Amino acid sequence: MTAKPLHDLLNWRYATKKMDAAKAVPQEKVDAIIEAVRMAPTSSGTQPFELLVVRNAEIRRKIAEAAGGQAQITDGSHVLVFAAWDNYTAERIDEVVGLNVEARGDLPMLHAYYDNLKSNYLSRDAEINYAHAARQAYIALGIALVAAAEQEVDSTPMEGFDPDAVDAILGLRERGLRSIVLMPLGYRDPTGDWLLPMDKVRKSHDTIVTEVN
Repeated sequence: MTAKPLHDLLNWRYATKKMDAAKAVPQEKVDAIIEAVRMAPTSSGTQPFELLVVRNAEIRRKIAEAAGGQAQITDGSHVLVFAAWDNYTAERIDEVVGLNVEARGDLPMLHAYYDNLKSNYLSRDAEINYAHAARQAYIALGIALVAAAEQEVDSTPMEGFDPDAVDAILGLRERGLRSIVLMPLGYRDPTGDWLLPMDKVRKSHDTIVTEVN
């Protein structure tokens, strides 16, 4: 882990285009990134997604095929697959209630809160609930990108893949999950990445920020 300020880490990281296939990310760094994902905030603490950590080279090759051959998936040493719940169910919410009771005690307010949540969520269309769950996964993705930078591990968030194909490769639909975004982990190849020497491009503060006083 680096002691660099967050601003420096955000300037250091970029969507790495070429990974060094000879360098694997140490397990302790992967574990730190995974723990950051686990600790990410989500709506009502539901954590309506799962994280698949794919090391297997053959499975990563299949995922790369479903992602248009993006080499970071195979040249990196790990691929994180964020997979959202396909719907909210009473069973899934009750599991969250159980975790709360275990940690905080069997408080009436907990049951009342999550009973209200169920009354709102379970009556909604499954696609609306899936989209909501996917947004929670994206919160965790953002934290994972920062955590990877903190570990000085390169990463690339990827939406450019066939989710149906990835779901089939990993058996996600049978588990009530749908793949949302991929995040390969590895180390940049300074000799082969066309993006590395380029300046970071971001909108100016005045363009992107509106102060409401």
